[in-house]
Parts: sequence; structure tokens; C-alpha cells
Amino acid sequence: MKILLAPSERKSLRGDKSFNISSFKELNPLREEAIKKYDEFIQKTDDIKNFGDIKTPIKERPAKEAILRYTGVAFEYLDYPTLPNEAKEYLNENLIIFSNLFGILKPTDLIPYYTLKQGSKPGFDIYKFYKKKVTEILDSLNEDFIDLRAKFYEKIYKPKNAVTFKFIKNGKVVSHFAKAYRGTLTRHIALHRPKTIEEVLKIEFPGIEIMEIQEKKGIKEIVCEIK
Repeated sequence: MKILLAPSERKSLRGDKSFNISSFKELNPLREEAIKKYDEFIQKTDDIKNFGDIKTPIKERPAKEAILRYTGVAFEYLDYPTLPNEAKEYLNENLIIFSNLFGILKPTDLIPYYTLKQGSKPGFDIYKFYKKKVTEILDSLNEDFIDLRAKFYEKIYKPKNAVTFKFIKNGKVVSHFAKAYRGTLTRHIALHRPKTIEEVLKIEFPGIEIMEIQEKKGIKEIVCEIK
């Protein structure tokens, strides 16, 4: 069983390591091409909002672990640094982070700070660019997925066997703050280290109560009430 998580636009700026993505090496030729295109594009663009103002080539920037690079709401609530070692090891093995620039990553992959807003195109459609190969790689795992991404990332990969979560509070679907609940779920999954979806459903998540399970086309949606 693998956990799928979206990246965040908010990232930590610093790093003290060198660029090194060691996971999903089959993706490396595409990553190299995407990085080259991105580096060339940022030299020419003045779109600071979507691409930032750092012109240093990606591989020359200081790097750190992806799980520490992303600092948005979901990662804040996941709070990886405070997890016990066995929970960190579980995530290092089973968490897959979708990156707007690098395709898919494991938590320990060393990446730099970069700016690439969700949906922005650095001179090409980066989501279509990665989709076929990412789908091939992840389908070949023959795993069930706990899909905690925003639906946008189905542009890169839409799993056939997955569990998703819908959060309801006061009778309404939670949208923006759903990121916090996704981070909370990821943290407590890591703490319990389940091996199957059935074991995930037995976890008592703080402030989150599982109400019902809806299934459609192989996708199970867990409807949760926020207490």
C-alpha cells in the first residue's frame, strides 16, 4: 500500500546538500529533459508570480529532503521531523509525493527550492509530459493507494485501485482546509504503520470520524465528519 500526497507551493528556502533524486530512476530521462526546459524557460520569463525570480540552474541550488522542502499546510500538519524513527521509515518507504517539476518523489529525494505554481507551464505542458511514464511506473507496483492528493494531480496519474477521503463539517464539504486533514491522516497512518487499507480504516484519527464508504469504478471514497 502506498500513500499519494500532493506537493505544496510553499517551500523552505535553505538546503545543505547536493541535488540527488534516487527514486523511480526510470523517470530520470524525463526529469533531465524537464529540468533543462525549466532552466531555459526561467532565464527568459519575467513571470515572477508563477516562476519566481531565482535564475540559478536547478542542479546548482542547495538541496534538502523533499519531505522537508515542502512546508505547506499538509506538510505542516504531517510534521515529519517530530515523528518517531519507525514512522519516518514507514513514510520513506511508502509515501509518494507528486512534484510539479520532478514527476514523483520519495521523501528522502534531495531537491532544491523552486517555484512552479500548480497548473503553470514552463514552456510546455509538464503534466502531460510526465503522465504516461508515471502511470506506467505506478501501475506496475500493483499496490493499493491511499490517495490524499488534490484532484488536480489526476492530470499526472489516476489510480485504478485507490481510497480517497472527503471531509464534511457542519454538513458542508471542506475544501481549502482539507489540506490540514490530509496531513493529519498521513501523520497518523505513519504512526500506526498499516499494511492494508482495511487496517487504515481501523485507525482512530483525532477529530476525524469515518461515516461511510462510497465506491465507484474501483475508487472507494471515505466520507469523514470533522468533529
